Amino acid sequence: MSFEANIKKHSDLVIYLRVEKNYQIPGMKTHYLFGFIWLLLSSLLPLRAADSPNTTPLRIGVTPTFPPMIYKEGGKLVGAEVDFAEALGAELGRPIKLVEVSWEDQIPDLTEGRTDIIMSSMSITQPRSLRVSFSKPYLSVGQTVLVRREDANKYLLGFPVRPEGTIGVIKATTGDFLVQQEFSGSKRKQFKIPEDAANALIKKKIDLFVSDLPLVWWLAGMHESDGLVSLQLFLTEERLGWAVRKSDSKLLDSVNTALDKLQKDGRASTILKHWLPLYK
Repeated sequence: MSFEANIKKHSDLVIYLRVEKNYQIPGMKTHYLFGFIWLLLSSLLPLRAADSPNTTPLRIGVTPTFPPMIYKEGGKLVGAEVDFAEALGAELGRPIKLVEVSWEDQIPDLTEGRTDIIMSSMSITQPRSLRVSFSKPYLSVGQTVLVRREDANKYLLGFPVRPEGTIGVIKATTGDFLVQQEFSGSKRKQFKIPEDAANALIKKKIDLFVSDLPLVWWLAGMHESDGLVSLQLFLTEERLGWAVRKSDSKLLDSVNTALDKLQKDGRASTILKHWLPLYK
């Protein structure tokens, strides 16, 4: 008479045991034998679990109003950040979920656990770094200026300490903070949508628009026939990074490792050159 048991954990781990009646390992009683087998299985299971892929979606906070980094085309999210998100998900072995968030809610949604990472053309700044942890930078940019072509000659000798007219900015961005701090004597008008700022500039409701280089280039290209041009100057030097919760150091390490790989094998450069043809 015999006792048979099939123990299955994971599709590729099958252990078949056959214990004959009265069989004993020398010096070991039968009930000790079963205890030994149980300990052996218990030690193997954590190793098998570690090999299992993480199927929990990585929730990525995006604000699709910053072309060409992140925006909508035909109702679909596109841009450099989308390509980076897909590459990051592949490197981490996790599915991704793009979560649309208003710009002002990006950090609150992250810190309160509604998203896992911000990938939305966010500049690394000291105040933000007090609230979130940033990845290594993936792009160096700066604040620059969009003007009407007829006004471009005003800035041939540089940018004035007190610009004339009204300056347009995107609310709660580094461009907005720059104008508040450095040009407090100038009139400032906030916008939520970059296209609204461009239209206001065309209609002479504002006199210039300050924002990140990629966005200003994009608007200048889209409205070339409307007479808008970008100035060949930088008001700041900034670096873009992806943000995670302060408590999520494991994710941060994984993101930095993935970014290193993307930069070393050239995929990061390929993505940036696709969306920013003037990128060097």
